[in-house]
Amino acid sequence: MKVRFYKHIEDHLLKFAVIVATSGGKWVLCRHKERNTLECPGGHRKRREKILDTAKRELVEETGALDYHIEPVCVYSVTGQNRVNPSGEEAFGMLYLADIKTFRKKLKSEMAEVLLMDNLPVQSDQWTYPEIQPKLIQEVLYREYCG
Repeated sequence: MKVRFYKHIEDHLLKFAVIVATSGGKWVLCRHKERNTLECPGGHRKRREKILDTAKRELVEETGALDYHIEPVCVYSVTGQNRVNPSGEEAFGMLYLADIKTFRKKLKSEMAEVLLMDNLPVQSDQWTYPEIQPKLIQEVLYREYCG
């Protein structure tokens, strides 16, 4: 699995939005109803949807965010086969950073729960996409604190 980062790419190539989210100084991660692993909120772009709208929709659906600030970080790509990219060809997405102020009390999505964590998981078997998600978070941290 190869993950790359870009400043810009043609909008029509962006298929996914992933949001690295925090709330009150804690990491916001989700656990899907069908898995025991953790993941950042995010998902597929719908037809004719702006990529920022994809990010907002996924953040709200998967975390129950009511009041939040979201901003783009960079374009990323993943090359290699996985559950959401069976062809393995380079697939592009937009990476976002969000700070969630308030949450809905009850989730109405495919997520079983939203976790607020002091520390990120360190074992790869705790992540839904262990070869991708830690790299996305690392890039956000790098750009926030070094870039």
